Amino acid sequence: MPETEFNMPKMGESITEGTIINWLVEEGASFEAGDILVEVATDKVDNEVPAPGHGVMVKHLKGPKEVVPVGEPIAMLALEDGAIGKKKSSPATQKPAAEAATKKIQKKSLKSPKAANAVHVRDNVFISPLVDSMARKHHISYEELARIPGSGKDGRLKKSDVTGYLEDGRPYQFAQPVPQASGFQVPELTFDKGTGKRVPMDRMRQMIADHMVFSKHTSPHVTAYVEADLTEMVNWRNKNKKPFQEKYGEKLTFTPLFVECVAKAIEEFPQINSSLDGSEIIVKDNINIGMATALPSGNLIVPVVKDANQKNLKSLAAVTNDLAVRARNNELTGDDTKGSTFTISNVGTFGSLMGTPIINQPEAAILATGVIKKRAEVMEREHGDTIEIRHMMYLSLSFDHRIVDGFLAGSFLRKVADYMEEFDTNRGI
Repeated sequence: MPETEFNMPKMGESITEGTIINWLVEEGASFEAGDILVEVATDKVDNEVPAPGHGVMVKHLKGPKEVVPVGEPIAMLALEDGAIGKKKSSPATQKPAAEAATKKIQKKSLKSPKAANAVHVRDNVFISPLVDSMARKHHISYEELARIPGSGKDGRLKKSDVTGYLEDGRPYQFAQPVPQASGFQVPELTFDKGTGKRVPMDRMRQMIADHMVFSKHTSPHVTAYVEADLTEMVNWRNKNKKPFQEKYGEKLTFTPLFVECVAKAIEEFPQINSSLDGSEIIVKDNINIGMATALPSGNLIVPVVKDANQKNLKSLAAVTNDLAVRARNNELTGDDTKGSTFTISNVGTFGSLMGTPIINQPEAAILATGVIKKRAEVMEREHGDTIEIRHMMYLSLSFDHRIVDGFLAGSFLRKVADYMEEFDTNRGI
């Protein structure tokens, strides 16, 4: 049987690399067409990669925890005739290509930092595209990068500097800048973390931790709050959820109703649907709303409702239900969690009155919806004030104060609440 390369597959339009989790077929073992050869992770989604045909696993070219670009070989297979595979290139073919690549790298290294698209961190501090890529991969902010001593010319950071910094446990990750004028030095504190059972974080929890710390270091978070009267929405849903399911075969939860209101508010305040890129603000063309979803493991994942403003309630219910079910069953694809422009986190699902969510980078804001709670409220009626039982909910918006000011955040948040309160109780299903 001829040997063929088994490459890292493309698992979504926006996926450029994958991390090998575990090989399920050992070297020398045979497999059938469709057998799962390897488990691959892309961001927060795990994928099982099947065999392209019958054959034998000759050699693993990449091991667990290695990050491999899409299209790069990860194993050598011996496939039976008729199976699709790419023949391994001969050394004679590889040598000229390698020499050409080396010359290209050497030529590029002669250019100045700016010509090589170096990133300007602060005055007289530049980092190369390679270091910038490493920083993004490990969620290292530019502020943290600026604290790492560089061993290159004029103190520039090299790949080995960042690698050594990561191996040392990122000692400057939580360091705060020290004002030079006062002479105050931040003391080195040693905390007693106590004793007890040590539980290693799983891969997803580590990624969540890195993403949250990166977000707090990157964006100055400010949180605004409003309270919304959801009585009309609650009453309409209670009246229509059974007919809705009978007609469309879909459960009518509050999630599609919330997504609908948020999408309409974003259309009126498009700058809330943006990201910061250097000194430019990118106001997104699409309204893709991420919905934070709890997994049985206790972790959170954010599947995305694409083009939410272009979907009716039936479509929103179908999409949100499908994403929630597949998230809990670990069946999401890479594209299901990519491309969000704004995120909703329903902390009320856990019984929380309200929350202060952390922004899902690189978005500008995130909305948290609290528990819907019955409460006695004073209502202004034509014949006078009355005390009534109303369904009330707190909404909180955490926003990036670099690109969103209080007026925009407050106006947007109030508009979301208005859409929830002014729900049309006469609408059909």
